Amino acid sequence: SSSQTTKLIGTVLTTTSTCNQQNDINDINDILKMIASSSRKLFQRSCTHLLSAPPASFVTKKGGRALSTSSSSEKVWNVYLSGEIHSDWREQISKGVQEANLPVSLTYPNTSHEDSDDCGAIILGMEEERPNWDKIGANMNNIRTKNLIRDADVVVVRFGTKYRQWNAAFDAGYAAALNKSIITLHPPEISHMLKEVNASASVVCEEPVQVVQTLAYVINGSLPEPKDGDKWVPIADRLGKGNPNP
Repeated sequence: SSSQTTKLIGTVLTTTSTCNQQNDINDINDILKMIASSSRKLFQRSCTHLLSAPPASFVTKKGGRALSTSSSSEKVWNVYLSGEIHSDWREQISKGVQEANLPVSLTYPNTSHEDSDDCGAIILGMEEERPNWDKIGANMNNIRTKNLIRDADVVVVRFGTKYRQWNAAFDAGYAAALNKSIITLHPPEISHMLKEVNASASVVCEEPVQVVQTLAYVINGSLPEPKDGDKWVPIADRLGKGNPNP
């Protein structure tokens, strides 16, 4: 053990301080050999422990289904939340990410409608024409939006039914042009109007919790209970094996 090795080293130091004869030197050589042997055994035991320990990536069974619980690494995922600012969907995703203990950093535009409208005029001065007022504000907001989308690993774009989110559609297009992974989030009743946007998305969600569940699966392989409950059937049982002759 390491404590034994420490004792041996202490013996060497004590013996060395009183060493004056050849016999003492021979004794020291014997002790050094003992230290070397003890160190080798300690190293071998450590290696055996590491090799026999369960790997960081393992598989568990959940309802008869094999689920990977491996982590993709210590990577922190940057997730940009774009879209409507009139509901608490961002707060729901933030809470879900915290509860799932996911390595996710959430970013988003300025969600104060008044500030995003007036920021340019407040800083640079008022404009006499509405288009100019809007333009200096939009240009200022665009600095934040462009940089955060560019830095994002995943872009979530939320569309609601109360207002037309033209800026969210633009964000989705910009993210697609940058080849970002896109998750759209909206109620099913507006799916038809968003079919082109959804065609560029990797995942189309209806509820904020599904965004969190998607992130959890992508990051660490965990899956929730099936959305369809007891009606859920694995694809191999429902539609047959994809490759009948593997």
